[in-house]
Amino acid sequence: MSTTVFTHAHVVPVDGDPFDGTVLVTDGTITELGPNVQAPADADVVDATGKWILPGFVDAHVHLGTHEEAEGWAGDDTNEMTDPVAAQVRAIDAINPADLGFGDALAGGVTTVNVNPGSGNPIGGLAVAIHTAGHTVDAMVLKSPSGLKSALGENPKRVWGEQKKMPSTRLGVAAVIRQAFVDAANYRSTRDAAGEAFAGRDLKLEALTMVLDREIPWRQHCHRADDIATAVRIADEFGYRLVIDHGTEAHLVADLLAERGIPVLIGPLMTSRSKVELRNRSLRNPGLLAAAGVEISIITDHPVVPINFLVHQASLAVKEGLDPATALRAITLHPARVLGVDDRLGSLAPGKDADLVLWSGDPLDLYSRAEQVYIGGERVYRYATPTS
Repeated sequence: MSTTVFTHAHVVPVDGDPFDGTVLVTDGTITELGPNVQAPADADVVDATGKWILPGFVDAHVHLGTHEEAEGWAGDDTNEMTDPVAAQVRAIDAINPADLGFGDALAGGVTTVNVNPGSGNPIGGLAVAIHTAGHTVDAMVLKSPSGLKSALGENPKRVWGEQKKMPSTRLGVAAVIRQAFVDAANYRSTRDAAGEAFAGRDLKLEALTMVLDREIPWRQHCHRADDIATAVRIADEFGYRLVIDHGTEAHLVADLLAERGIPVLIGPLMTSRSKVELRNRSLRNPGLLAAAGVEISIITDHPVVPINFLVHQASLAVKEGLDPATALRAITLHPARVLGVDDRLGSLAPGKDADLVLWSGDPLDLYSRAEQVYIGGERVYRYATPTS
């Protein structure tokens, strides 16, 4: 049995009040934490005097490992844009753990990410939740699949409109999505009626059936308020679990989202207004959503915003009105809940994985840095002062 004790730290559990004290880890799991924890005599001691300990950050929308940095076209496997409905493709099959972004993630205190396919198709494929350290993606997986990616708005309209193919309009994109769900529902009925005699597997329709059965959420890329309303409308028709990705104008329909309990993964926040959909991008929007009762997570869409800037987006949102405690939850517990791994990650509590980060100070302070990062109780990163 391996036991590590982190002593004399300022501990921020996220789901609970901060305290000065100790975190005890046994075999990769948090077993005890508090101001008066007694460490076993044989424990490995990490003196965290003057440090802040928080759970590892979670970015629930990235293209880490599939859109590799500094690799050009050879490392871009984000979109399979040969069919508007590509529900059967899986992000896990394109992730390169050697992507430079994984090192940046650890340096930014990010221990968990959700890797999505891109937004060129109305239906883009299956996402996967992984840790940010490991030699093979299979060893890094937390949940696969963790959702099915879909896109409304400018991107699929542009991609397929330029090819003079359907869908070339917003109404066409919505129609493609509806038809795919009708096909999946018919497939499910035929499969269930046939039972063991069924012999017509279809990976595309199987993926869509997982959404209809509410096994995984529908991850809906949309920016404009009208597209968000369309996302809710289609979700109501087919009864699946909806998550809004990006949500640039979600604050304009916050009452609708709050009433239905639909979470918003908002971001990236540190970008130019490079297209019409981003006209109302603002660092004030996370605070507006949270104030309206919408559960928010903050995302980078890496490499659109470098993943190590996740915490800086949260800090800037605080500057523009977001409550600091909510900001921390938006990069820890809330995205862990969206991914369905909040029983393991997103806060510090007995029984949860020891995915934790030692910070030099308050992580929302620009001058603080992640000094040590642990995943499952194993140290995977340590800041080294540059020598030249």
